[in-house]
Amino acid sequence: MHGWIILDKPLGLGSTQGVSAVKRALRDGGYGKFKVGHGGTLDPLATGVLPIAIGEATKLAGRMLDSDKIYDFTIRFGVQTDTLDLEGKEIATSDMRPTRAEIETVLSRFTGAIEQVPPAYSALKVDGERAYDLARAGADVVLATRAVTIYALHILPGRGRGTAPAVQGEPNDQTPLHRAAEELQEITLTAHVSKGTYIRSLARDIALALGTVGHVTLLRRTKAGPFTLDSAISLDKLAHAAKDRALEHLLLPLRAGLDDIPALFLTPDQAGLLRQGQVLAGVAADDGQYFALLDMVPVALVEAQSGLVRVVRGFNL
Repeated sequence: MHGWIILDKPLGLGSTQGVSAVKRALRDGGYGKFKVGHGGTLDPLATGVLPIAIGEATKLAGRMLDSDKIYDFTIRFGVQTDTLDLEGKEIATSDMRPTRAEIETVLSRFTGAIEQVPPAYSALKVDGERAYDLARAGADVVLATRAVTIYALHILPGRGRGTAPAVQGEPNDQTPLHRAAEELQEITLTAHVSKGTYIRSLARDIALALGTVGHVTLLRRTKAGPFTLDSAISLDKLAHAAKDRALEHLLLPLRAGLDDIPALFLTPDQAGLLRQGQVLAGVAADDGQYFALLDMVPVALVEAQSGLVRVVRGFNL
């Protein structure tokens, strides 16, 4: 049991609870004890792809934290909360509602390399304390601006809810009635983002750029690194597989977390040297990282440079 189980995390479940659910499934199925960890925190109010690493795959969990993510999220305009989502209390309101055209225009300002301020209610640490603990205690939490990258950001087709009935006839584009018919109460976007990006902050800043305020009402992660919803399972399916002692059928191989890295096939002597932590010399491989294998058995994640191959992460298999 060394590999990945991808959960479709339900609403209300924390990432650590997802890890606990997999540990429980391993125990219930009689699989014994294995290290278990998650590949990237997902808020309780968010749903979707949560990679759970088992056994030797936990050595690759850090790579998942650094990977790109894709999210679908809904911004409701007119109200900002202190948590920037449905969980918080109202702290600002606005009567302004944007049109779809205005939203499409402003999104280009949030594509590419941008700076954003993380939410006060986040797991980031301030002087050794979690920001959300300080915020809940009433402290004035100010987090430093961070650089992130938004690779793509666009409106999901058909995902916008208006505030007024459709206009009858053909009113002039400049009339208040015409604008009211086009104003949106909420919009659903999809974003492909780098590590460290806070979707709640992105939603806040988009709303402010539109001359209003807003908060996230729906957040669903559809991709984390190489993992998508196609390979994600529900907690019910996890529990049933444990009961049937069939968890191995849901387990994705260790290699699944490294699908962007080429394989490097080893001889038995080379594998033995790498397992001892030694450096291989004279290997004909381009510079870069490789997934080193001996007869399809994972040996190590390695780095090749100038004909030398060094171990980055060794696997005890």
